[in-house]
Amino acid sequence: MPVRVIDYCLDGVADAEPIYRLVTTILNHEKAPAAQLAALYHERWEIETALDELKTHLRGAGIVLRSKTPDLVRQEFYGLMMAHFAIRGLMHEAALKADDDPDRLSFLHAVRVVRRKLARLPAIPPSAEARLS
Repeated sequence: MPVRVIDYCLDGVADAEPIYRLVTTILNHEKAPAAQLAALYHERWEIETALDELKTHLRGAGIVLRSKTPDLVRQEFYGLMMAHFAIRGLMHEAALKADDDPDRLSFLHAVRVVRRKLARLPAIPPSAEARLS
């Protein structure tokens, strides 16, 4: 199978490898310039990282969705997505206050902080809603 090999560096990125090598079956360098493919490759890894955050750090390794019907699986999945969004939102706010890049913050550390704080919050049963209003 013919492939195209692209070697490139990430200038100005701390802890970057000296050389990255991308192998692709996209052979036409005019339709897909090397710089564009390299940038897209790193965007893809941001998506992979988000999936890892959901599956490994937020949900926990080895834990499967418990729901037994398609509607409840969707509900559980959306709950995980909202929790991920909320944690990433908190990380974004923290980064803005510290004048830092949100991508530099540790998702796992943020999850641990949120879990420690949630343990202190009292649970409010649904029946307590009438007493709160």
